[in-house]
Amino acid sequence: MPRIFIFFFLLVLQQTTAFGQFSSWFGGDDEEEIQELLMDRKIQIETTTAINNMYNFKFYEADREFKWLLVKYPKHPIGHFLLGLSDWWKIVPDTGDESFDSRIHGHMDKTIDRAEDMLDQNANSKEAAFFIAAAYAFKGRLYAERENWVKSAWAGKQALKYLEKSRGDENINPELLFGDGLYNFYSKWIHENYKSLKPLLTFFRKGDKQLGIAQLENVSQNAFYTRMEARYFLVQIYAMENKNQKALRLASMMHAVYPDNSFFHRYAARSSFALGRMNESERYAKELLDNIEAGKEGYGANEGRYGAYMMGYIYKNYKRNPETARFYYLKCLDFAKQNNTEKAGYSVSSLLALGDIEMSLKNYTVAQKYYQSILDLKDRKSSTYKAAKEKEKEIRKLLRKS
Repeated sequence: MPRIFIFFFLLVLQQTTAFGQFSSWFGGDDEEEIQELLMDRKIQIETTTAINNMYNFKFYEADREFKWLLVKYPKHPIGHFLLGLSDWWKIVPDTGDESFDSRIHGHMDKTIDRAEDMLDQNANSKEAAFFIAAAYAFKGRLYAERENWVKSAWAGKQALKYLEKSRGDENINPELLFGDGLYNFYSKWIHENYKSLKPLLTFFRKGDKQLGIAQLENVSQNAFYTRMEARYFLVQIYAMENKNQKALRLASMMHAVYPDNSFFHRYAARSSFALGRMNESERYAKELLDNIEAGKEGYGANEGRYGAYMMGYIYKNYKRNPETARFYYLKCLDFAKQNNTEKAGYSVSSLLALGDIEMSLKNYTVAQKYYQSILDLKDRKSSTYKAAKEKEKEIRKLLRKS
């Protein structure tokens, strides 16, 4: 699960992300008026291909099509919005990557400018309101990633304001249902998992997690514009809710559809591992590491941390090969250092496993260092911390006797 986003950003963000595919609505050569909702089937097909390229991390091909929209429809927000969306997906594998921040904000700012021009022509334009809500939602989400909460809150407030203006068009009800589903799930989930935010939640209506999941499942099967975005979130929700069978089914299906998308690939590996399907997990983990080695776009330290830990676990607990297990666990820690995820679950579990390996080999001093590294993190409520504390005590007793 990526770091927490204030739920009202989630509400508007994914409700409008796949709205880029609404390029099918825009056509005509009228220089005086920015036209809407023409449902040009040819444009729809062309742009859907570009959207699919984006989800499959074929960004060059996708961006080329999106830039064409800038040329053909220079006054419309669609081109800049899709280019910003594409830049967002470039950091989905590792949202700590800040190299695209200025480009995302730049495209979203231009999206807002052009959508406001549409509102100047037609104050009741729901399409323009949707684009403004979407752009502010992306800006808010990115600010939240960077923990700039003041700017994030302001952007979220603007997004909500324009989202309300965009409601009421029955032709895009699945997209509205998607937003409601995200709201229902995350507002309740945050209430359960982040006690410090409870005062904020009192200003919003109560959510219903199970209803939210059902709504998102409906969208993932029946919507056109937000179907893939619903699946993107459902994979993560199933994992959080320990519905690993559903997570694996959906992630593996999406991996088959978009084999070059490292996000779905990683979740297929994670879900099979959580279910104890080690042969399947090993295959996915090897693929993750091989893709990193080959320099494949979208595959980096985050995928490496997952893949290396799984391989280490398999070699330690199933193949009974401590040397190879040590190699992979150390590789996991190396990947963690590359993207500052030393405190993440697989990273800390690698430290514990390395300590256990050294302890089994009676390298007590080395083992003690690994356990102490866990204790230094001071996450006293975690099972890993408690296990390391017990092991460290045991080592101290053994060292005193020696």
